[in-house]
Amino acid sequence: MSRLEEIEALARIAVDCGFQLHRDIGPGLLESVYEALLFAALTDRGLKVVRQVSVPITYKGVVVDNAFKADLIIEGTLLLELKSTERAAAVHGKQVLTYLRLLDLPLGLLMNFGQATFKDGLQRIVNNHR
Repeated sequence: MSRLEEIEALARIAVDCGFQLHRDIGPGLLESVYEALLFAALTDRGLKVVRQVSVPITYKGVVVDNAFKADLIIEGTLLLELKSTERAAAVHGKQVLTYLRLLDLPLGLLMNFGQATFKDGLQRIVNNHR
């Protein structure tokens, strides 16, 4: 299986877990609740997942140790950014793209558990900045 196929397989598992979580629990809880439950669902599927990964950046010689925290990273290759807001904001997709560029990852999924349906809150973001 190629790296691209592996990443796509991980994305399918992540979307399935997110869908089941949204279907079973519904919208309206804190982002941290969805993060903990999604982490558990993904690890139950046998995946290596890390939460709240602190990411440093360096810009023009200035180091910022904790520039941002990535919500979930699956198998070191797929970024999941979670939200729980009633309305999606354009800045959220831009935020994920910036995270992907800084982490040098190819794909991220923005999952907004605050939307009425999971499909409405799901956005796929590809890093073409390589």
